Order: sequence, then C-alpha cells, then structure tokens
Amino acid sequence: MLFKALVLCLAVAVSRGEYESIKPSNGNLNVYYAYTRDNIRTLERFNGTIPSIQETSLASTSRNFTTIIIHGHEGTAFTSLNPTVKDAMLTAFDTNVIVVDWSQYSLQSYSNAVSAVPSVGTAVAELISNLVEATITTLNDVHLVGFNLGAHIAGYAGRTLNGQVARITGLDPSRDQWGPNSRRLSSRDALYVEVIHTDAYGLFPRGIADAIGHVDIYPNGGDSQPGCVLSGPCSHNRAWELFAASLTTTHLRANQCSNLSDMRWNTCRGFVIPLGTNDLFKLANGIFRINTRRNYPF
Repeated sequence: MLFKALVLCLAVAVSRGEYESIKPSNGNLNVYYAYTRDNIRTLERFNGTIPSIQETSLASTSRNFTTIIIHGHEGTAFTSLNPTVKDAMLTAFDTNVIVVDWSQYSLQSYSNAVSAVPSVGTAVAELISNLVEATITTLNDVHLVGFNLGAHIAGYAGRTLNGQVARITGLDPSRDQWGPNSRRLSSRDALYVEVIHTDAYGLFPRGIADAIGHVDIYPNGGDSQPGCVLSGPCSHNRAWELFAASLTTTHLRANQCSNLSDMRWNTCRGFVIPLGTNDLFKLANGIFRINTRRNYPF
C-alpha cells in the first residue's frame, strides 16, 4: 500500500510536468542479484517482487541490514564497482547485499540512460518497499550505494520513499545533464547522504563539483587522482575504489574544510571523519578533503 501511494504521487508529479522523462516501463527491466556472507559467489537472480524475494537466500537470513549497489552508464551487475564493492562489503560485514542490473538501458547511449534514471530509481524504491513488506529489512537499515548515473538512481529511489532510507552514498555522481535545476541526488533523498567526488574539476570532468550531500568528500582535491595519468575514467572510478577500500581498512580519514576554496587549496584543518565505510550515519556535515596514495588501499 505504501508503494502504491508513492507511485500515485509520482503520477501526479508527471501530470504537473515535474517528471517528464519518466518512462514507467524502463524500471520494469531491472534485474537484481542477492548475496549474503553465506552466499558470496552463487548467482541468485530475482525480479524484485515479493515471491521472487522469498525464493532467495534473503528470506532465510536474520540480517536486517541491506546494502543495494547501483552501477552507472556502460556498467552491468558484473562490471565496474559491483564485484569489488560487494566482496569488500561481505568480507567486512555480515549483511545482505543486492546488486541492481539496469544494463538494458545503461548500455545504450548516455542520453538514453539518463532518460531511464527516474523510472529505474522508482523500480528500486519498489524493490525496497517489497523487502520491507517481506520483513527482510527496514528503511532504517537500507544503504544505497550508487556510482555515476547510479548515484542519481539512488536519489530517485530515496526520494520516492520520502527520504526515509537510512543512507545514500553517491560515488562521483554524473555531471552531464545533471545541473543545479535537475532532479539530481541531493541531501533530501535519505536521512544521511555522503558524496565522494573524485573527477569534479579539470578538463572534461565526469562528476559533479557542487556539494550536494550532508557530507561531501573530495579526495586529493576532487580531481587528478594519484596514479591516474590522464585522469578521466581513472579518476572517476577512483570513487568506488576508495569506497571499497574504506570497508576493509580504517586509515581513510578526511578533514573538514571551511569551504570549497579551502578544499582546493588543501588547507583543511577541521575535525576528521572516516571516508566511506558502512556506517548508517555520521555526526558530520559539510565539505571534507582527504589526500591519498596512488595504489589500493590508498
């Protein structure tokens, strides 16, 4: 009932012109893969409905904490951040992990993938609603992790659920077609939103430079990541590599900055918080910088 009411609200928004790009059928092509610490390698594919959820190992676990990983443009469930982050998460935590595969649209042109983001995010919200109804998890136990366009999908999912999911981690959210007046990821989309910016400046940046979360962390100033000769995809991907490293190590700690200029000049001397991690909430707010090494675990 909760999700039906939320979808009705979206329908009203569409009629007002707020969600013109939504194509309801797009998200119906999502598929999902379930993993637990007892089931790290076995592929359990399901479509997100309650009956399909109950056929996975999720139904037999007593764990409530659930991490949902969402890839970006040109990604699939088996590329980019998914294997690395999933394995790091399950190595460090006894939790449920669900990998979203929206490759039916992510493997198309960037513009087509952007147009699919709202409905893909709405379908992820329906998945979460079904997980709650099936007593697999609660909204207070959900952590959405999205890279590239996946960060904005996480935003749509959280927004559809009235910003009540515990946490969203945005890994270098896509910049192109996601300006200040767009429906990009924002701090309103979850109780705690952390954004890691690794390719936000320089020539042809792929990520958003604006501070859009409760906490915005800019490793090495937000561009030209150590070890990335030509930056571009290397610096962009560093966001999920750093996040994965933060799950199994404790040395990645960022200093608070007074503002973006302070961050860019590397003069941040404020209090320290851990980058990334699996904490559902951090007692922090604002802009942070961390300087890292060039090789994993940085």
